[in-house]
Amino acid sequence: MDGLNHALLMQAAIEGAPYMSAFTIVLVVGFIAAVSIGSIAWYNSKRPVGWEDKERPNVVPKVED
Repeated sequence: MDGLNHALLMQAAIEGAPYMSAFTIVLVVGFIAAVSIGSIAWYNSKRPVGWEDKERPNVVPKVED
């Protein structure tokens, strides 16, 4: 009985594998997008104490108010 359960679990894992890779891709792309958007927002926000005179990196676009 234990071997049958193991075989069923392996079959379920193999069938669900494409969904797991798609989920991983969505997760990675979402993380990169969140970091990018957050960096742009942070660089365009009011500077924290000590950062007022720092320049914006060239790769970050200026967002007008």
